[in-house]
Amino acid sequence: MKFSQYKYERSSYENIKEEFTKLVANINNAAGYEEQKNYILKLNKIRNDIQTNSTIASIRYSIDTSDEYYEEEKKYWDEYMPFYEDLNCDFYKAIVNSPFKEEIIKDFSKQFYNICEDSIKSFSKDIIEDLQEENMLCSKYTKLLASAKLDYKGETHNLSSLMKYMMDKDRDTRIESTKLYYSYFEENEAQFDELFDKLVAVRDKMAKKLGYDSFTELGYIRMNRSDYNEDMIKKLRQEVQDYIVPLCNKLYERQANRIKTDDFWFADESIEFETGNATIKGGEEYEKYIIDNGKKMYSELSPETAEFFEYMTSNELMDLVTRKSKAAGGYCTHIPNYNSPFIFSNFNNTSEDIDVLTHEAGHAFQLYMSRDIEMYEINFPTLDSCEIHSMSMEFITYPWMELFFKEDTLKYKFYHMSSAIKFIPYGVIVDEFQHRIYENPKMTADERKRVFRDLEKKYLPHRDYRDIDILEKGCYWFKQGHIFKNPFYYIDYVLAQVCAFQFLNKSNEDFEKAWKDYLSICKVGGTKSFLEIVEIGNLESPFEENTMRNIAENINKLLENIKDSDL
Repeated sequence: MKFSQYKYERSSYENIKEEFTKLVANINNAAGYEEQKNYILKLNKIRNDIQTNSTIASIRYSIDTSDEYYEEEKKYWDEYMPFYEDLNCDFYKAIVNSPFKEEIIKDFSKQFYNICEDSIKSFSKDIIEDLQEENMLCSKYTKLLASAKLDYKGETHNLSSLMKYMMDKDRDTRIESTKLYYSYFEENEAQFDELFDKLVAVRDKMAKKLGYDSFTELGYIRMNRSDYNEDMIKKLRQEVQDYIVPLCNKLYERQANRIKTDDFWFADESIEFETGNATIKGGEEYEKYIIDNGKKMYSELSPETAEFFEYMTSNELMDLVTRKSKAAGGYCTHIPNYNSPFIFSNFNNTSEDIDVLTHEAGHAFQLYMSRDIEMYEINFPTLDSCEIHSMSMEFITYPWMELFFKEDTLKYKFYHMSSAIKFIPYGVIVDEFQHRIYENPKMTADERKRVFRDLEKKYLPHRDYRDIDILEKGCYWFKQGHIFKNPFYYIDYVLAQVCAFQFLNKSNEDFEKAWKDYLSICKVGGTKSFLEIVEIGNLESPFEENTMRNIAENINKLLENIKDSDL
């Protein structure tokens, strides 16, 4: 069935509440485990209906934020999802209080049981109104980003479609388009500040109501982090400063030499080569070219990926190209009743369109391989583990990059590897920024911006924002949706990138073994924790001594073996 044929129906809270409550009572009163399991599975059908409808509404709204019908449906789910969370909390309590704990763990996994416990710790009826406000503010942020209309070179652009000019080999074009892009954030600075003020306040209020000292503790629980804590993350950030930042500084120097400038500033960061960045050779049939070559790539990679990509394309489960009123960014989500992943992105005619395709396909492939898992909480693993699948797929597909880039293939690989290592310092900036914010929720907007700019100077010491006052002021993070909508979801990318680099090395050494390990971590879905998935994939933990140093040395060696001055 194609996605356009998927049925959407607004769930009736009052009708569901009655049946849901009855089934929770049956779970609590079951005389034996088989009886209890039967009621759990019956209730799960209702839970999957709710999740399916809310997800379809969210996807269709993000595809077109000007669609009045789905905008209203999104508002409904923003308002009512906390009430459904309240019902779910009763279900989680029934699971945690069950006398048949060992049987539940055997059938549904220890990770599912842990998630139930975390969900109880992160919710109470007292915060329903606060959760509604949080949802509403996040939707306003999505709308604000999608509302950009920027006139450039005779066309009206959104934020996504302008990016190709920001990567143009002509310096004047890069500077003009970069300044225009960030002018949107300058013009709407007060709105971004107000939204974030309210989000910090409501999150802090929820944490205090639930008995936590700050939202940081609640944020970690909401992320289901059972394997590591704040102190381990602090140590990781220090290792990034010790081993990754010096390597990145060296890479920025190489970049400045390649583009032949001794005046390297922010608008130059997006251009890697004097001859221009690697380009996808799609011509006028750009999307078709990518999809057709994607089919060839995934058909040759493995029988599993061949079946998966055919399923995605034949059922129209990807919306890839940027359009007016389309929400910014990219994501992969899961629609339980159809056992379907869905990929959303904004192609912008740069090499990053292939990164998005392989990245989101990594998420979707993992979901496809674990689609028979009954509980939606464990279809996806926790987000730190999720990003291993996506970031590793970007590297695993390297042998097929010539299909897309032809003579620019080596240029693309150099850019992709160097960009991946350069990302890590930015990833820890976002994480440390959020820790600072939620430890000090009374900060003013200007104080927050100074914190962010100071962190940039610490982890990105090369960065020069001259002539772009809004960025020099410390507002680069306005465009980072995770900070607004998914607090503390960002160090996950750093942890996963460390794991993905290991898959790159494994692929270079023994591709079949690397693929076997990758398939293993996909098949377990979300039934394991982050460090358990790391172990299943035969990877070194990012928290182990020397892991970060080894990554820096290995990537440096790979990049030094490429004569980038010839590209």
